[in-house]
Amino acid sequence: MHGVIDETIVERVDVAAVNAAPRRSLYAKRQKIFPKLAHGRFRKLKWAVMAATLAIYYVAPWLRWDRPGDAPDQAILIDFPSRKFYFFFIEIWPQEVYYITGLLIIAAMSLFLVNSLFGRVWCGYTCPQTVWTDLFVAVERLVEGDRGARIRLDNAPYTAGKLGKRVIKHAVWIVIAMATGGAWVFYFADAPTLLVDLVTGQASTVAYISVAVLTFTTYMLGGLAREQVCTYMCPWPRIQASMVDEHSLQVTYRGYRGEPRAPFRKGQDWDARGHCIDCKNCVAVCPAGIDIRDGPQLECINCALCIDACDEVMDKIDLPRGLIAYDSDENMIARAAGKPARFPWLRARTAIYAAVVVITMIVMLVALSGRSVLELTAQHDRAPLFVELSDGSIRNGYTVKILNKVHEERTFALSVAGIEGAKVDVAGLTGETADIIIVGPDSLRSLRVLVAAPRDQTGDIDFVVRDLADGTEARHDSQFVGPKR
Repeated sequence: MHGVIDETIVERVDVAAVNAAPRRSLYAKRQKIFPKLAHGRFRKLKWAVMAATLAIYYVAPWLRWDRPGDAPDQAILIDFPSRKFYFFFIEIWPQEVYYITGLLIIAAMSLFLVNSLFGRVWCGYTCPQTVWTDLFVAVERLVEGDRGARIRLDNAPYTAGKLGKRVIKHAVWIVIAMATGGAWVFYFADAPTLLVDLVTGQASTVAYISVAVLTFTTYMLGGLAREQVCTYMCPWPRIQASMVDEHSLQVTYRGYRGEPRAPFRKGQDWDARGHCIDCKNCVAVCPAGIDIRDGPQLECINCALCIDACDEVMDKIDLPRGLIAYDSDENMIARAAGKPARFPWLRARTAIYAAVVVITMIVMLVALSGRSVLELTAQHDRAPLFVELSDGSIRNGYTVKILNKVHEERTFALSVAGIEGAKVDVAGLTGETADIIIVGPDSLRSLRVLVAAPRDQTGDIDFVVRDLADGTEARHDSQFVGPKR
């Protein structure tokens, strides 16, 4: 009994101690990041890429392309009502979704190839999250000032001046976000017509909801979440680690040259110390707020702004540039050992990625060059499989679809091959024009077709549709089913 009581007392004491202990949160509070404006070749490159990508995104829906028929004269259009995708002279039908698959394969393999060569340059320069975040930060810097001014403003109590700056900043952000959402919906309808409808309140509810959702997400992700999206929401930082190897170029701090670091004093001897003066300018310009000197990190997007910041400091203290630079792990080891650096472009992984891209492009080009403007499909009825007629013959039913990809009306004749004595009957077509099928421009016509043949004529059957004007043919194989012999 005493043993039980003692154990109970001990358990109670332990529970009390646990309850009294300070609790630790599983989530760290976000540290606000105020990136400083960098100056240098990589910052200029980011400005150029941002301007180019934003121009393409906002301008592309307004490019015109003359199209016959009722299709909008828009160069790039995802037309859901007509179930087509237009890209300048290319028209993709729902039956040709494999072209979209090919484009996705090319995009993925190209991303893998670039990542294996240069690390996360996609994330640093062309990712939509990076581009819009960069734009929003530029607006914030224009309204509130550079890093130091923004930090002081953030820590200061709210006044009329601070409130005014915050209102202006967020108002501009919302305008950019609305333009972003509006530009996206223009890819799905004729842009000039949709713009008028949106302004006059005549657009569809779906259009307004799409603009609202995209406005909200752009404002939240680009203006408020920023680096949190790259660190916690995006899966690519975790995936890209498997794409790089010891030869991949990444933004790297050359510790063999920079260590040991110490503050700079004019006229000091550099022989007994490293070139890093611990100014932390590389941290100040980083949009993710990390210290590149700590080595490779998941948050690093390889934007190279820290290279610009460090090179600017090296110029001021008369030291060679390149303390932070694009470099590989293999070259770091080689340089530390006094050996020459090298960068092998052709490696097993890069060769595989490049080969997949090239092969996919060749297959798509061949498919596009031999693309037919006429397609035929025939689907056998599931039930009944066949019907015995009074004269002893067998009849099968099919659903035949003729797709006319030309922008003008065409006239076809339908026949079957492969079985002898077959008679074709198209539902709804009688009299002298029973063998003439008219399909409108850019249209799909579905037909109910009955094929009758002697009961011993079963097996493979081919449906043949022929253009009566130019003789173009399309075929589709099926089965003619009868009773078991």
